[in-house]
Amino acid sequence: MIIDAIGLKRLDDNKVSLLKTLSWRIIGTLDTMLISYMLTGKLDVAISIGGIEVVSKMILYYLHERAWIKLLKRNQ
Repeated sequence: MIIDAIGLKRLDDNKVSLLKTLSWRIIGTLDTMLISYMLTGKLDVAISIGGIEVVSKMILYYLHERAWIKLLKRNQ
């Protein structure tokens, strides 16, 4: 498993959450930029939208991930 390959032992490790956040944002931002380009036909607008979106969504995803981990730990 990739978690073992990078030396992390627990799935609830903060580093795992950060890696998942980054990998998902790459996919999500490329999707957002593609849709933005398809709708506007302007590459500069698509890149601008993607740039703003990538930062806001990474922060929101990380907070969401950590909240779920806390919730699951509390219910154990």
